[in-house]
Amino acid sequence: MSRLFIGIDSGTQSTRVLAVDGDTARIAAEHATPYGVLPSDVPGTKEQDPAMWVDAAAAGMTAVLSCGGVRPADVAAIGISGQQHGFVPLDEANRVIRPAKLWCDTSTAREAEELVRRIGGLERTIAIIGTGIPAGFTASKVLWLKEHEPANYARLASILLPHDYLAFWLTGTKVMEWGDGSGTALMDVRTRTWAPDVLAAIDEGLAAKLPALIHPRTPVGVVKPDLARRWGLRPDVVVTGSGDNMMGAIGTGNVREGIVTASLGTSGTIYACTERAVIDPRGEIAAFCDATGRWLPLACTMNVTVATELVCRLFGLDHDGLTRAAAETPPGADGLVLVPFLEGERTPNVPEGTGVWIGARERTLTVGHMARAAIEGVTLGLNYGLNRMRDLGLSPTEVRLTGGGARNPLWRQIAADVFACPVACPSVREGAAFGAALHAQWAWEHTFGSGVDIGDLTDRAIGVDNAMRAEPRAGAVRTYAALQGVFDDTAACLPPAFARHRRFITAGVR
Repeated sequence: MSRLFIGIDSGTQSTRVLAVDGDTARIAAEHATPYGVLPSDVPGTKEQDPAMWVDAAAAGMTAVLSCGGVRPADVAAIGISGQQHGFVPLDEANRVIRPAKLWCDTSTAREAEELVRRIGGLERTIAIIGTGIPAGFTASKVLWLKEHEPANYARLASILLPHDYLAFWLTGTKVMEWGDGSGTALMDVRTRTWAPDVLAAIDEGLAAKLPALIHPRTPVGVVKPDLARRWGLRPDVVVTGSGDNMMGAIGTGNVREGIVTASLGTSGTIYACTERAVIDPRGEIAAFCDATGRWLPLACTMNVTVATELVCRLFGLDHDGLTRAAAETPPGADGLVLVPFLEGERTPNVPEGTGVWIGARERTLTVGHMARAAIEGVTLGLNYGLNRMRDLGLSPTEVRLTGGGARNPLWRQIAADVFACPVACPSVREGAAFGAALHAQWAWEHTFGSGVDIGDLTDRAIGVDNAMRAEPRAGAVRTYAALQGVFDDTAACLPPAFARHRRFITAGVR
């Protein structure tokens, strides 16, 4: 009998569910349910009702398990990938108190700054938890709730992350594993324990509201009997989970040093697997734990296809038209650089940022120049993070691209040239959902089987599409290295201007 492993990826825009054959690593069935964020007039606010995630996951499970050739009784384990940093507040009756603030919510920027101040500054914050506290991290959201909605905070009994909440829905158990927990800024990433000084800076009673921390490979529990009966599952189906970046690493085979994953989606992430915690004294690289018991140094940018889609809308282009226009312009776009902080930015940490064009002249204000500068600008933003990882001792040998942008051959070549490193695309496109299924299989094997190394599992299941490989070109590498300096210098000098701009807008000056 072939065992099936379910992967659930609950993201900002949709929830995807797929079933993977444990013997062949073939995707037997998949289903996606789209949704959006809740409307808000408050700048920086990005929220969702967790009930949407549950409904979408339930719909996906029903659809996948109803597909021909899929036997529910063959399901052995379910893995959950969830968007990181989201804050799901529950009351004593385990009811959601208010909509969850998402990873991309920057309305808590002041609380993040205040929390670092209370702890004793950035240097001390990094000393006690291994990372800084950007606005997106969960800790700032908890302080925001306490200061902005005290009545809701008074009801707060439990704090969960998005994947934790789905695991609780499936099993009735509330826990948090090291990987996703490392993105809360409430945990010391080196010891993988809650950090008392950070908790006290928010509330002396906060520890009682946090779940127990567990090894990522430890199952949360088994699927509740009513849900098992609903889908025809066996009574011993175990559930595991972690954050989307942690599962994306597994889903791209990024479980050994040297491999780097870069995601080219609405936002962007670039991360690597390491055998040690990589602590950035500047706090720009997140010192995450991964979902295998290792670490996952990561840089996140909030603007990738956000910028390219903007150029498409400005000039009425589709994706092919954007690519053709950009291809007609040489590397470096004749000096036109986009610093694409359109939604604020996290790496570098500029939550109040805006987009800035540098090098705008009559010659460069063309469709082709702006198209190329948009693709180059967001890639330079990711390379800002990769270069910082290099400064901290990482030596990438291959970058594996995922997300919509990875399917664009011009973008792949630009990425190879900007990163000065070969790039390739994994053979499996559904990185996080597929990684969640492999993670479930890995956990199941260690719980009920003879055990298996996660690297052996990913080697067997994930290949690299050599037809989509790109090698760096020496001349373009030099061009982009110079352009990176322009990008970095510009980004460094912008925060004071952005702060003045915010005061200008807030004051309502016309």
